[in-house]
Amino acid sequence: MKNIVIIGGTKGIGKAIVASLVDNNNITCLSRSKSEFSHDNYSHIKYNSLEDELPDIEFVDCLIYCPGSINLKPITNLSIDDFRDDFEINVIGAVKCIKKYLQQLKNGVNPSILLFSTVATKLGMPYHASVSVAKSGIDGLVKTLGAELSPKIRINAIAPTITDTELASKILRNEKVIENMIERHPLKKILSADEVSKMAEFLISEKSSSISGQIFNMDAGIVSFKS
Repeated sequence: MKNIVIIGGTKGIGKAIVASLVDNNNITCLSRSKSEFSHDNYSHIKYNSLEDELPDIEFVDCLIYCPGSINLKPITNLSIDDFRDDFEINVIGAVKCIKKYLQQLKNGVNPSILLFSTVATKLGMPYHASVSVAKSGIDGLVKTLGAELSPKIRINAIAPTITDTELASKILRNEKVIENMIERHPLKKILSADEVSKMAEFLISEKSSSISGQIFNMDAGIVSFKS
């Protein structure tokens, strides 16, 4: 059983990842939201990535950092603090976790790190300036640390298109919007959290032991194809 630390594992994609991994792994979940989940292999520590110090954890084979933001505004409406806050949540929070648990990962069994990017770093999309800047930082971090931490520790990221989660609920606010969003994607679908969790499960497993420094677009074709 792997010892997995997941930050932001009580909602959305993080919650789905916990559900898919908990039967066969020891999971420590750090999040600011109260956890209603219960399992013999699961423990929860309250943690706010913007305010709190990370707890000491003795054994870490895998680190998954899920916190993110969807702050979609025209550049004229984005403040400098918006950019700072999004960068703090997405990039600095991930860096803090990696630095905190790096030695434990080095001592871990087949250790790996999984982060989250977005398709907006590859595809120019209006109103995505702040989140695209922040997630581009994640892309760069994955590439750099993939080289720096090899061959011992693997690091990859998933870059999903819009996913049906609580975080995206303000965008997917009614059936008409959802239909339009589905139509924009060549595969005529948007993602579910369960789909993303299956990719996460693969990327931290020994099945992906030759993969590191990669950002995987789960894009329903929107980056690669012209519909």
